[in-house]
Amino acid sequence: MIYLTRKESFNSAHKLYNPKWTEEKNKQVFGKCSNANWHGHNYQLFITVKGIPDPDTGFVVNAHELSLLIKDRVIDKVDHSNLNLDVDFMKDIIPSTENFAKAIWEELAPYIKDCELHCVKLVETEKIYVEYFGALS
Repeated sequence: MIYLTRKESFNSAHKLYNPKWTEEKNKQVFGKCSNANWHGHNYQLFITVKGIPDPDTGFVVNAHELSLLIKDRVIDKVDHSNLNLDVDFMKDIIPSTENFAKAIWEELAPYIKDCELHCVKLVETEKIYVEYFGALS
């Protein structure tokens, strides 16, 4: 099995906020991340696919085509956007890094052909990142 990873970068704003809770509880749980005026991150996104290289190309997947897919399905929607307000696949989802990585998986998985989506790694800060490997058990 061969694993290929494509790295992309983008900038997005969000706030962590549960509308079922009071302002006080949101502040208690999410702290500064629940700021009413939002905050932003310079994200790094790593998409890893796995498969057997095609005997005619040597590719698990054409990396250029994978990049175009990531750009079309994710980057163009999230870059310089507000995750809470602007991104269709984040509608009504608390945009934690965990939920965001899972939503990116769900946005990409149906379009990955001739190989398998292995991991969505989303780096939010130097100290926080998430890796998602598919359906939660």
